[in-house]
Parts: sequence; structure tokens; C-alpha cells
Amino acid sequence: MAGKLNLDELRKEVAAGTIDTVLAAQVDMQGRLMGKRFQAQYFVEHAFVETHSCNYLLATDMEMETVEGYKSTSWQSGYGDYTMKPDLNTLRRIPWLEGTALVLCDVTDHHSHQDVAHSPRAILKKQIARLEAMGMKPMMASELEFFIFKQSFEEAQESGYGALAPISAYNEDYHIFQTTKEENVMRAIRNGLNGADIVVECSKGEADAGQEEINVQYSDALTMADRHAIIKNGCKEIAWAKGRAISFMAKWSAKAAGNSSHVHQSLWSLDGAPLFFDASADHGMSQLMRHYMAGLLSHAGAITYFLAPYINSYKRFAAGTFAPTKAIWSMDNRTAGYRVCGEASKAVRVECRVGGADLNPYLAFAALLAAGIDGMEKKMTLEPEFRGDAYADKDVREIPRTLRAAVAELDGSTMLREAFGADVVDHYVHAGRWEIEAYDRAVTDWEVARGFERC
Repeated sequence: MAGKLNLDELRKEVAAGTIDTVLAAQVDMQGRLMGKRFQAQYFVEHAFVETHSCNYLLATDMEMETVEGYKSTSWQSGYGDYTMKPDLNTLRRIPWLEGTALVLCDVTDHHSHQDVAHSPRAILKKQIARLEAMGMKPMMASELEFFIFKQSFEEAQESGYGALAPISAYNEDYHIFQTTKEENVMRAIRNGLNGADIVVECSKGEADAGQEEINVQYSDALTMADRHAIIKNGCKEIAWAKGRAISFMAKWSAKAAGNSSHVHQSLWSLDGAPLFFDASADHGMSQLMRHYMAGLLSHAGAITYFLAPYINSYKRFAAGTFAPTKAIWSMDNRTAGYRVCGEASKAVRVECRVGGADLNPYLAFAALLAAGIDGMEKKMTLEPEFRGDAYADKDVREIPRTLRAAVAELDGSTMLREAFGADVVDHYVHAGRWEIEAYDRAVTDWEVARGFERC
């Protein structure tokens, strides 16, 4: 596809002077791209093999603070280096940055040369390898929602985020005229991503003013996670270049809809047959698919942290907003946390609707796969389909209501400790607890407005 490069093609582009910069990036705990800009000639001669980064990049919070208490790194251990090893299968042109290519890197230990177990890409690759050993390949697609604002990122920052104005004035769900008003940004995003080896299907208006969704073609799980990370970074860079701000916050305003990241999942055989489909079964759902979904539901609480990793993430779960509140499954029912799509066809799949656009795709995909694998290994029985309005039913399994509850469930998950490794789970439990502690210390605008005069 247009935009994809191999090393020989990159060398030719560098020699011709059409590419002069190579971004080598790893993915941090928050799903952001972190790395270096190489002079392209140096990259093709030397850095394509490896480069280095400080190991604190996998032990910081959203503010890049060096958080105390991680086993993997600390001031006492001196914050040494990890090795960034470019995965040349991810090498691509970045059309919206002049003369620039990008490659994503695996993070390995400087001494053992093994993948750093708590690095997001390694966590996902481990679950993919488990499935490959079972003769299966996970296929996934993630949909990303975001708001576009009239202000630039700099203007939003300078105002203290107190006067944000969405780019359009009213609900634009599927609305062609409304989305025309932001087409200068969205057209650049679609064309830019498509030119960066990411097959864009479409963009569309979402369920609030200034809210858009970008849909790209499904792929194998690792490729989709890589694309997801690039999409988020690319959307921000393109919007910034157009003088606009974009936000993937799960809930930027109490009055606005939330931003989701629905994750579609299916399993294929290694030779490309859809394993979730059985034409003779109810709804076309194979027994394997039923075991997989039973695993998702059995571990729904434990995996929620990886679908909703911040305090703000839980503000999105509200009745009547198309964001789920119940961890149940249903056929083509948008009130359910897990929705079956493509009924009675080879495209039958499960859509997890729990995740927000603030999730880290590698961690979310890995958690979903680990839960599904457990369901298949134990041949779990899928509970009956839920029918009706899940918001209104008070007697079904709820999604954890707070980050505090989700972290507690993660900490107690034997399944995830076995699937990811106990040290990996402890690493992310510590990250979740730090997020909670940071919030507990904060004084919010809501508290000041409520109590300044009245207390």
C-alpha cells in the first residue's frame, strides 16, 4: 500500500533527498509515541539496528513525572537505558510531515536483549503468541472518536481549558452538512493516514457537536494496535497544523457525549478461515466464539482498567449516552458492553464497547485476548443473551464505576497475573494507584465553585 516502506526503499528515498528525517518511536504506558528524530542518512547506516531510551519512559504518568515505587526502575537504580529495536515491518512515510518516515520500536533490555515484559507492545505480542500456539490468529479493529475544537492546542492551554468551543454547534451524528464545516481537518486526516499505510474506510460525525469518528480497515491485532497509536498521534499533528485542537479524552465535558474506542474482535485460523463462524449454530456463532465471549464476561471487571485507565474514563459510563454501563452481551444492541455484530455471516464478531478513546490499544487488546483465551481454555459456558435496555436493568453485571474499583479488580486477577506475569500486573496496578493518589490530592474547579463561598 502507498506509504509502506522497506529498508531498501528508504535508502533510495534518502539518497534521492525525498526523505531526510526518520522518527523512531516506542509506545509508552499511555499509548503515546516517544522517541527520536534521526537524520535519515544516519538511520539507514546505523540506527535501523537499534537505539536507546531512558527506562523511565515506561514508568511515568501523563505528566511525565518520575513516579516513585516502580520495581522496574527508580532513582536508586539510576534510571538506565532500554534498547529501542526498530520493527522494520512498521516503516512508513508520514505524509503530513515533510520529508519524514516513521518506524515503531520494540523495547528490549539492554543486557538480556529480551523484550521488556511491561512494555505495551511486548504484552500484546505475548498474547498473540499464545493464540498462534493454539493455531489461531486474532483480528481486530478499533474505532476512535474525538472532538475537534475551534481553538488551537496553544489557545486551549492559555485559556486554562475554560472556554473550549467545539467546531460545530449541534449534534452531527451522520450529518453531512455539519461535518462539511470541519472537512478541512478531516480530509487531511483521511488522506494523511491513508498515505501512511493505514487503510481508511471513512470518517463520520458522531453523537455530539464537533465530534468525529475515524474508521479504518481491520487487521491482525499487532498491526491494528500500531495503526491505532499512529492514528491518534497523526490526528493531533494534522489538527495542530490546521490551527485546531483535538481531544480523545473519555469525557471532556459533563454536558457532552463521551469519546469511545470500540474494539471489534474475531479469531481466524492460521490459513485464514474465520473461527467464530458456524453456519449451523444460533446466530452463526461457533462454540469457540461462545467460549471466548464467556471469558470476556467472566473477567470483565479485571480487564476494565486496561479499557478505562484514568479517573476521567469512568465519567463516560452514563445511561442513555451510548456508552455502556453493564458488562453483558447482546445481539446488535448498543446498550450492551459487548455487542455481537455480523450475525449469521462469516463476519460475525464481538464488539467491546467498554473502552474509551483514552485507552492504550496494546494493553486493551492484550487484556481482551487474555480473557478470551481463558474462556476457550476452560471451555466456559456463555450466559444467555441479554435483550432489551441494559441501562434499565438493575440486576445484571455492572462495569466498575470508578478507577479505584477497577484497579482493585486488576490487582486480584489470577488470570491476568498468569497471562501477563505478576510483575507486569503489579507495574500497572502501581500506575493506577498513582493516578488515584494524584487525583485525591488535586483541588478541582468543581470543588472551588461549590465551596468557595458556601462553606
